Amino acid sequence: MQLNELLKKVKIVNVNGDTDILIAGITSDSRKVEKDYLFVAIKGFNFDGHKFINDAINRGAAAVIVEEKESISGEVFLQSCLTKIGVADIRKALAQISHSFYDEPSNKLKIIGITGTNGKTTTAYFIKSVLETAGFKTGLVGTIVNMIGGRESPSLLTTPEANDLNSLLHQMYNEGCEYAVMEVSSHSLVLNRVYGLQFSAAVFTNITSDHLDFHESFEKYFNAKKILFNSLPETSIGIYNLDDKKSANLISDTKAKLFSYGKNTNADFRMSDITYDIEGTRFKLKNNEHNYFLSTGLIGEFNAYNASAAFAVTTSLGINPKTVVEGIKRTKQVPGRFEVVGSGDKKAIVDYSHTADSLEKALLALNELVKNQRPIYTVFGCGGNRDKTKRPIMGKIASELSANVIVTSDNPRFEEPDSIIKEIVVGIEKQNFIIEPDREKAIRKAIEDSEANAVILIAGKGHEPYQEIKGVRKHFSDKEIAEKYLIR
Repeated sequence: MQLNELLKKVKIVNVNGDTDILIAGITSDSRKVEKDYLFVAIKGFNFDGHKFINDAINRGAAAVIVEEKESISGEVFLQSCLTKIGVADIRKALAQISHSFYDEPSNKLKIIGITGTNGKTTTAYFIKSVLETAGFKTGLVGTIVNMIGGRESPSLLTTPEANDLNSLLHQMYNEGCEYAVMEVSSHSLVLNRVYGLQFSAAVFTNITSDHLDFHESFEKYFNAKKILFNSLPETSIGIYNLDDKKSANLISDTKAKLFSYGKNTNADFRMSDITYDIEGTRFKLKNNEHNYFLSTGLIGEFNAYNASAAFAVTTSLGINPKTVVEGIKRTKQVPGRFEVVGSGDKKAIVDYSHTADSLEKALLALNELVKNQRPIYTVFGCGGNRDKTKRPIMGKIASELSANVIVTSDNPRFEEPDSIIKEIVVGIEKQNFIIEPDREKAIRKAIEDSEANAVILIAGKGHEPYQEIKGVRKHFSDKEIAEKYLIR
C-alpha cells in the first residue's frame, strides 16, 4: 500500500522525504523489519524504538515514523534517502496506519470487546462458544491464546500491539470469521492499541484494584477501563455488571445502547437461584418477563456472572436465546480458570486468581463447595514488579478463608522472592501458614501433607506454562505439578 494513503488519517507534524512509495509491512520491532517496511519508533517501557532506527534502516526500512517531541537527527535519513514522518502521538499513528494497511478489518467483522479486572477470559470463551453454536465462525483475542475458528496461535499480550492486532483481525476476516471476541486490557486502552477499531459491542465485567504498578492509582486504572465504553458509537451495544458499584460511572459517557446484568432487581438480565457443585453451575436469568434456565460445567457464582454477560451480549446482538443457552452449556473448561485436577478424593483447583478480589471469590466458592466438610489448603504467591498494595490483603484473605496456607513464589521477575513473601505475610493475622519459596515444593507439600479429603487451591498463575525469574522464563505449569503429585 502507498505510504501517502496510509497517512491520510494520521495527525502529521512534518514530513521529510517522499511519501509516494510502496510499503510492504508495518512493525514497531526493528528486528522484524524487512525490505520496504514502515518502522514505527515507539518509546516503550524497557526499550526506546528511536534508538533502533539505524537497525531498521540496515534491514531495509523504506520509511520511519518518529514522535516529534523526540530529538532525532535528520542526517541519517538524508544519507539513506529514507522518508521520515514526525507525528504528535505515535501510538495513535500506529493504530491508524495499521487499521488502514490491513484494509480496516474492524469494519468488516463484528467485534465484541470485554474489559474488566476479572472474568474477561472466561466470558470470551462463553461468547465464542455461543456464536459457534449459532453457526458463526469466530475469532478470539485473549490472555491464554488467540484463535481463528479452531486454529490456535500463541498469545504474548492480552491485547496485542495495534499492528499485530489488525493483522490478526485481517486474517480472521480472510479465513471466514464473522465475529471476533476480544479481551481488552487497561494497558491496551491507555496505549491506544485498540484505537480506531469499531466495536459492535462491549462488555464490562467488574473492577477491583489491579495493575497499579502501571496505572499508579485506582482512579487512573478505572479511567483506562472507561475508554472502551466512551469510544462506542450509538450503533453499538454496551453490556455492564449492575452489581459493580463503579458501573454507573463507567457507562456515564457512552453513546451505546445499554443493557445491564446481575442479581440487582433492576438489572435487564436478572440472575437468581444460583447453585453450584463440583459438576458445574446452574442459575435462572430473567429478561423481558422471560425466564431462562442456564447451566455450565464451569464452577462458581463468578461463572454465573460470566455466563450472564455472554447471554446478555449475544441475545442483544440477535442470537436466539435457546441457542445461547445451548452455547453456554457447551462451553469447555477454560485452562487455569478454577480447573479441577485429581481423580481421587483429594482435589486440586488451579486458578488464575492473582488479585485480592479474584482470590477471595475463588476461596468463597470453594468454601461453599466443601461446606466445612473438607479442609482447604491454599498455595499462592504474588508477582514481582507489579502492584504491591494487594500483597498483604491477599495474605489476609488466604489465611481467613483457608484451613492452611503455604505462601510461595509466583513470577518474582526482578524482585527477590523473599521480599515479596514478607510483604504478603504482613497481612496474615492467624498462625495457619508456612513459607516455602520453591513453588513446586510448596505444591507438593500441600498435596502430600494434607488430609486425604483435602481440597488444594493453587492460585495465581492459572494457565501460565512458565515461571519468570530475573528476566528468564522457565517451563512451569501448576496443573502439571499438581498432576505429578496427585496422580500416583
